[in-house]
Amino acid sequence: MPAQDVDAFALTLRLAAVVTAALLLLGTPLAWWLAHTPSRWRRPVAALVALPLVLPPTVLGFYLLVLMGPQGWIGKLTTMLHVASLPFSFRGLVAASMLYSLPFVVQPLHAAFEAVGKRPLEVAASLGAGPLDRFFTVALPLSLPGFASAIVLGFAHTIGEFGVALMVGGNIPGRTRVVSMSLYDHVEAGQYAQAHVLSLLLVVFSFAALLAMTYLRPRGATHA
Repeated sequence: MPAQDVDAFALTLRLAAVVTAALLLLGTPLAWWLAHTPSRWRRPVAALVALPLVLPPTVLGFYLLVLMGPQGWIGKLTTMLHVASLPFSFRGLVAASMLYSLPFVVQPLHAAFEAVGKRPLEVAASLGAGPLDRFFTVALPLSLPGFASAIVLGFAHTIGEFGVALMVGGNIPGRTRVVSMSLYDHVEAGQYAQAHVLSLLLVVFSFAALLAMTYLRPRGATHA
């Protein structure tokens, strides 16, 4: 495998790990809120979280690029704070990937928290457990399959993304060129042997992720 492809794989794995970890930190309280809030904003927020599932990646990438650019409010904020601009950087790639992979982490967590139900939490509260104690000692252990699914889906989805990464990150070797872009470059150059290698690796990885999902699913889920 060419050195540029190895670098692209390393960068992609690093990106997927950072994005997945960040989404777990941000997505867990959001999923908990969606599962338990009586607010009328719950459905609009849930729809907003799920928007990347149906929105073309290039559309999301375009608007993120505009927002992060010099005239966008995010770009103006980074300039005011004397922070390096986000477009065409690894940090910008992380931010864009987090938005694009958000539903793949939040939705499994949301479903897992809803499956726990209120009864175990009410019992824990009656025994004197506080909110954080109830979450970490009751809800979290019962939701572990959901967390495992969220990790697998978030990681796998970030590995395979292309449109958002290209729009926001560009295709800079060693900085923002992920494996999907490297595959595209090989096809565009007529280097089908290298493209086959990358494609096969992605197919194997995707199949392994889906296979892992079947083992993580609770036994009764397929009969629900």
